[in-house]
Amino acid sequence: MRQNAGYTDMAVEFYRHKHVRDDGLIRYYEVDVDGKLSKKLGKPCGKYATLETPAVLSGRTEEYGRVSDALGACLKGYLKDCDKILAVGLGNPDLTADALGDRVFKRLTVTRHLNDKKYLCALTPNVLGMTGIESYDIISAVADRIKPDAVLVIDALTAAAPSRIASAFQVTDSGITPGSGVENHRRRLDEKSLGFRVVSVGVPLVVYSSTIAREFCSAAEGGAGDMIVTPKDVDILVEDCAKIISGAINGAFAVGA
Repeated sequence: MRQNAGYTDMAVEFYRHKHVRDDGLIRYYEVDVDGKLSKKLGKPCGKYATLETPAVLSGRTEEYGRVSDALGACLKGYLKDCDKILAVGLGNPDLTADALGDRVFKRLTVTRHLNDKKYLCALTPNVLGMTGIESYDIISAVADRIKPDAVLVIDALTAAAPSRIASAFQVTDSGITPGSGVENHRRRLDEKSLGFRVVSVGVPLVVYSSTIAREFCSAAEGGAGDMIVTPKDVDILVEDCAKIISGAINGAFAVGA
């Protein structure tokens, strides 16, 4: 188990990985967290897959399609036999580091109006402070109405290692707790709470300053731990990560577009 598990959403950071593949551009990790490990780590049970790539940080836009294809194949693996997908972009569209879900939402090719048997549809609930309504309540109401096979949630994540910012795309069937990465926990979105299969995909865009201090200065935890750090060019990183994730989702599920 890695240290500082509480300050990361990334499974590869809070528990050792089981499988690794590396094709030179993308390194693929898998982690399984069972009930015993979940209790020990304080992290949700489930399967976690991580695709690490330097493509975004190095500005290799010509490789984005390849990363999208790999991520789309991973999503298909987690959503086998799911023909009706409700994609949900979480986060605050007015806060750049938290706007990934909204940016992906705006790039999705929705098809439910073309084919109600096999489709991709989407929504973005914004945040409680803007709407006065919990994200869970909006998502639950819509899902109960349209009855998708699965809910695919997109959100920005928190990493423990600064090197994983905009470099690691995580897919998990464990669900997601909106705001958990920045200690603003809302009601959890998972199969138990919603009644539908839930898969989430995200990329870390912030890291705690105490994590950076420990990594480079061996500083003690506390004090600066409440400060959250994001790169100065986060606006570009968010847009590029959104291109990759939306490309993956469109390629995998926008049937009939």
